[in-house]
Amino acid sequence: MAQLETKKVTAKDCLILLKTYLAPQAFKVVLMAVLLFATIGLQLIGPQILRTFIDTTQTGKTATDQISLLALLFLLVVLGTQLVTGFATYFSEDVGWTATNLLRADLARHCLSLDLTFHNVHSPGELIERVDGDIEMLADFFSQFVVRILGYGLILLGILILVFLVDVRVGAVLLGYAIVTYFLLRRVQGVAIPFIKRARQATAKLSGFWGEHLKGREDLTALNARPYVLRRYFQLQRTLNEESIKSRLMAQVLEGTWRITTSVSIALVLTLGSYFFLQGSMTIGTIFLIFTYMTQFSDSFSEITDQIDTLQQAVASFQRITELYYRPSRIQDGPGIQFPPGALAVTFDSVSFHYTPDVPVLSDITFTLQPGEVLGLLGRTGSGKTTLTRLLLRFYDPVSGKILLGGHDLRLARIKELRAHIGFVTQEVQLFHASVRDNLTFFDKTITDTQLLQAFDLLGLNDWFSTLPQGLDTELAAGSSLSAGEAQLLAFTRVFLKNPSLIIFDEASSRLDLASERLVIQAMNKLLVGRTGIIIAHRLSTLEHVDTIMILENGRIVEYGKRDVLVQDASSLYATLLRSSTLEEVLS
Repeated sequence: MAQLETKKVTAKDCLILLKTYLAPQAFKVVLMAVLLFATIGLQLIGPQILRTFIDTTQTGKTATDQISLLALLFLLVVLGTQLVTGFATYFSEDVGWTATNLLRADLARHCLSLDLTFHNVHSPGELIERVDGDIEMLADFFSQFVVRILGYGLILLGILILVFLVDVRVGAVLLGYAIVTYFLLRRVQGVAIPFIKRARQATAKLSGFWGEHLKGREDLTALNARPYVLRRYFQLQRTLNEESIKSRLMAQVLEGTWRITTSVSIALVLTLGSYFFLQGSMTIGTIFLIFTYMTQFSDSFSEITDQIDTLQQAVASFQRITELYYRPSRIQDGPGIQFPPGALAVTFDSVSFHYTPDVPVLSDITFTLQPGEVLGLLGRTGSGKTTLTRLLLRFYDPVSGKILLGGHDLRLARIKELRAHIGFVTQEVQLFHASVRDNLTFFDKTITDTQLLQAFDLLGLNDWFSTLPQGLDTELAAGSSLSAGEAQLLAFTRVFLKNPSLIIFDEASSRLDLASERLVIQAMNKLLVGRTGIIIAHRLSTLEHVDTIMILENGRIVEYGKRDVLVQDASSLYATLLRSSTLEEVLS
């Protein structure tokens, strides 16, 4: 699978991304921080109360009321710690999921805005893994890392300060342990993150594989390609297993190393405490205080160790998300223009295009359609017909030359405004698992049922509509019982409701039987009234009512003219095609 081609992501980019999604929740973030500091303070106060309790009871002169007060105070601190920790966890989860849900929505929107070159390289499964899987990992990072790793890290700092105030020598032992562990974390994390990224990439690749092959399951079954699919799956799964094992092994190595260093540090601190007690320079309460702090110290490192795998995966996921987030589209918005009302003229001025350098798809295409003129576009497969229409929609930009719509260069228009003026119908109609109403309006609540019924009447869909058991509320889905012709008429209805100035039909009737084709052509002709049109067709019957014919071959125009003139010219390619059986015969 190809890697994302983008600029190198810097620490500044990551900070900007965090600020973008945490700034709107500033109050919650501040409250979360206050609760976190309160939790840390309470955890550090508890051992101090116990130290006082132990040392005062050793004298035998302490009043029972004072001992009871210390015990009650300790109990309140413990209960308060649990209560504040619960609130801190709640707000961290809330902040984390709110931020990542906003990021998920923006990242999905960004992916949809990227050019087709990007989507041709990266499968839907891979992008789903990026937008959903990686961001879910980041949500865990926000909620768990802040409370556990950051919180316990602050506890470590607080314990170091307090132990230094108690005894510099014991504090030096803890500081040495902290320094060794810090550099160990930096070193192992630097080694582990590439393994985590490869494991996540392997997961994305496997998801993309299943998304692609499950979509084509009928063809795979018909061609008996299941052995290949299973063999490829085993290869991808084996790679994923290997990368996952390596990433988990790194986390285990780190955890084991920390456990050894922690045990050594505890043993050393207890030995020093015993020695100082025997010398009379340290009380039992102080030893207990140091031991409790050391236990908290080791427990904090244990929690950090337990979360280190999440931390590593979060860092790797964050890097992958940031790479995608800052990946620019090759198609950029223009400053914006005002298209004239009604049908729009189309002009191609010396337009050339290629997907791969040195392999031209379109070469020096020049023609003009007047407002309301309909063009019939013919050519063999691979001649550049569909590419020409995609350039009009700015799915790609020309390598050279320019394209005008309504007298304006397409690159000056905002993409959303441009596509609002163009209707596009292909031979494959995408249906959503939703009602007929939502399938036609694309969930636009401003389109009324009256408008839908008027569109049905105009396009000849009344007979079909009368068979729906629940009318516009009838649920549709991909693979429903709609015929190919009915699906095409639904696509026409979508375009009609959009009221575009230019309509493109990309072989919209190529898969229909003759009866369905007649209905579709009738609806097509009604839809083209008052609009400029481009019809890509294999069947010549689709082009009986067009104004102009263009024939492409190897990305070049080999014939262009008014249909009536070409029909009368016996030497024209179009007239020859009308007498022939296939386009290939004419262009051979």
